[in-house]
Amino acid sequence: MGSYLLFLIIAIATVLSPGPGVILTLTNAIRFGVSGAIGGILGIACGTFIVAGVSATSLGIILVTSSVAFSIMKFAGAAYLIYLGLKLWRSPVRKIDSSTAAVKSKKLQFIEGLTLQLTNPKAVFFFISVFPQFVDYSANFIGHFILLVVTYSSLVVIIHIMYAYLAKSARGWLSSEKGSYMVNRLGGGTFMCFGIGLASVGK
Repeated sequence: MGSYLLFLIIAIATVLSPGPGVILTLTNAIRFGVSGAIGGILGIACGTFIVAGVSATSLGIILVTSSVAFSIMKFAGAAYLIYLGLKLWRSPVRKIDSSTAAVKSKKLQFIEGLTLQLTNPKAVFFFISVFPQFVDYSANFIGHFILLVVTYSSLVVIIHIMYAYLAKSARGWLSSEKGSYMVNRLGGGTFMCFGIGLASVGK
């Protein structure tokens, strides 16, 4: 139970931290409203299952059983997260386009969200570097794996819907340069903190 609670806390913090998926949800919500962002949110959640599945294959097992492989991936993931944080922190301020546009079909938004999550470094490195540490490969592997993945995917849906409502209510502020600046700084700082934290976690 203690391990699951720790996973829950880390998963919530990871999903909450601004990234490509959050930006997609915010942009769709600003342009099309909360209902117009649902397709993309479901696509991101579905992509989570696929990325998690990769971590459960031989790659995930190798990372858990091999100290050398685990350390290499851990420090590579930490370095990438810190790099991503610095890059986002120093990114130029850009306004989010809130101009009126035709609402995309939910199918198109789903595909967009799915594709984004499959290529999202935050999700990939979380499930390859962090996720295997919470999976018990010695007993009831499938049940434990499904519990963690369903938990993470559910958090994606819940938290992204919260972001969508936030974007709708704060449409004017999020479209401003100040709003973009805060997103860059908060996201960059979060990525760097996770990078430092990941590097300090033992096997």
